[in-house]
Amino acid sequence: MKLELRPWTLADAPSLARHANNKNVSRFLRNHFPYPYTPDDARRFISMAMEEAAKEQGNGLYAIDIDGEAVGGIGYHRQADVYRHNAEVGYWLSEEHWGKGIMTASLRRLVDIVFTETELLRLFAGTFAPNRDSQRVLEKAGFVREAHHIGNVLKDGLIMDSYMYALRREQWTPVR
Repeated sequence: MKLELRPWTLADAPSLARHANNKNVSRFLRNHFPYPYTPDDARRFISMAMEEAAKEQGNGLYAIDIDGEAVGGIGYHRQADVYRHNAEVGYWLSEEHWGKGIMTASLRRLVDIVFTETELLRLFAGTFAPNRDSQRVLEKAGFVREAHHIGNVLKDGLIMDSYMYALRREQWTPVR
């Protein structure tokens, strides 16, 4: 299996729509990740990702590529003003690839990209409390739980807690 983080291309739209159109994938993501996920959603997202890639100080949005196919996404979103040295990390992976260490490896690679290619000093990510798998991915990648937010998420009619994880540059150990 060959794992690569790479820029999105319009040729990824069919694969993106197929892998993202899964309620189990979307249930722990924010509502801007739609379900159902249509080919139009895929083309819109890829166009936005390509625009961000063209910006000098843009957000980093990458396809998680397994053996030549985009099967997930990962990226960072820069914050502004007094939080400008921070970026929020987000990710998702096709259900057929869960439990294989792909997400942890992808997140570690993203952290290496951010801390070697940008001036950012801190990465953070939120998880819904029931999403133990995502919490474990963050912990394996060196992130530390900083906060427990009580009843702050409303998703699909359910109120849930969430956790905030972060990794600072000085805590980072590069992948070798």
